[in-house]
Amino acid sequence: MFNRNRSLQQLAAIVSISLVAGCSLLGEEGSDDAGPIVVGTTSAPSTLDPAASWDGSWELFRNIYQTLLSYPTGATEPQPDAAKSCEFTDTSNRSYRCELREGLTFSNGDKLDANAVKHSIDRIKEINAPTGPAGLLGSLDRVQVRGDREVVFQLNKADATFPFVLATPGMSIVSPDDYPAKSLRKDGGIVGSGPYQLEGYDEGKQAELVRNDRYKGFAERRNDAVTIRYFQDSGTMVKALRGGQIDLTYQGLAGDDIVALEDEDNQGLQLIEGDSSNINYLVFNPKDPMANKLAVRRAVAQVIDRPAIAHKVYKDTVDPLYSMVPKGLTGHTTAFFDDFGEPDADKARAILADADITEPVPLTLWYTTDRYGSDTALEFKEIKSQLEASGLFKVTLKSRPWKTYVLGYQNGEYPVFGRGWAPDFPDADNFIAPFVGEQNALGTPYPQKEITQVLLPRSREESDRANVVKEFQEAQQILVEEARLLPLWQGKQYIAANEDVSGAERALDPSTIMMMWELSRKTSW
Repeated sequence: MFNRNRSLQQLAAIVSISLVAGCSLLGEEGSDDAGPIVVGTTSAPSTLDPAASWDGSWELFRNIYQTLLSYPTGATEPQPDAAKSCEFTDTSNRSYRCELREGLTFSNGDKLDANAVKHSIDRIKEINAPTGPAGLLGSLDRVQVRGDREVVFQLNKADATFPFVLATPGMSIVSPDDYPAKSLRKDGGIVGSGPYQLEGYDEGKQAELVRNDRYKGFAERRNDAVTIRYFQDSGTMVKALRGGQIDLTYQGLAGDDIVALEDEDNQGLQLIEGDSSNINYLVFNPKDPMANKLAVRRAVAQVIDRPAIAHKVYKDTVDPLYSMVPKGLTGHTTAFFDDFGEPDADKARAILADADITEPVPLTLWYTTDRYGSDTALEFKEIKSQLEASGLFKVTLKSRPWKTYVLGYQNGEYPVFGRGWAPDFPDADNFIAPFVGEQNALGTPYPQKEITQVLLPRSREESDRANVVKEFQEAQQILVEEARLLPLWQGKQYIAANEDVSGAERALDPSTIMMMWELSRKTSW
């Protein structure tokens, strides 16, 4: 059995436990004579164009596209992938140079050179898609090309996190011949240079990956093909695992299913638990007349019972979270607990009364039905129950599938809405910067000059991230006082797999994106 109370270990360190007596998770790795390894997930891509994605589509991108830097197995710092080498060339962290590997091509044979890199990064900023990763490039001034293999990124301010940005799948390198400079690709195709190429794609249902023989990078592929199947709910996915239709599950296991896999006699299955820095939180829209009131937001923060959500809904497979920066990262605090303490309806009532709010506050809370797992609906029912039990709120719940849900919050339609966040890179900066400023990952402008103009710029001047704790603590305290974002819980990573699958315990990068090339079948025990 798992000890759910164990402390979090180093980010992305995977601890595996076999539910099959006498079996090792690591066996001799063999060929894929049985066909592609089939992976199940509830997280389907929203797009196939990197310029339009700042979301879970990156899980597919990591395996098909290539970035200048990425994360070899076990690494927590970006290492060269399409690049041969990268480094800051000045002491102020404002000029970053990369030299490409020799002989790089895309899967269709097109040349991958410095101009392709410049094209890929420039189009992200040029297109500036509402759901795209342009917000990650706020410190980039221009991209320069020197010959076929040298690229220099000139920054408009010091940014020690820029190598982490280049390592995100949002910065995937695309072919200038197949991806327009000023518009998104519309034919639904993919041309990349990663370990795999996309052989077949049925939107929302399945992606078929096969080995890209033109790939040049650090990934050592332990299989020839992977099929990813997309499910609407955890129960159906686990049923497919038990029935042998898929080999392992990744993303979206519900708490009940995890507990069942732990406690039952799961002959032929293994369950792997790993630490995760993924978080879930609520966003308050300042355009809404109620959500715009500080007293309303702070009253919600005073009522929310995070341990109850973690226990009743997620069966203790997640941990309560009291700051936007999760446990395990330098700069983490418990600021919301320090300010609000235990849930207390009387304190919340006093907060509202001081703002002359004496009637129950009407709030509409939105969530997505098919992105963060089957427990999301139960979570929002629990939140509604908690708020209404205080006698201070009248809550309406509404939901949409992810593709239309994204458009809704980007258009400012939701008074309060739920979001999840898997880090772009393992640094506290990435749990603050994406959510503040006029352009952010939430589509809900949050101008906060002390954070965006003072604290974040100051922190990015420092290459040693252990020296910026003070800046992140101050930023988190501001987020608590303004309560525009309300952290709820921090996840753990669970992978359920057939006993003959090896590599799942080493297949997650620091952003808990699965590197499919690490998966293989065992040939002996």
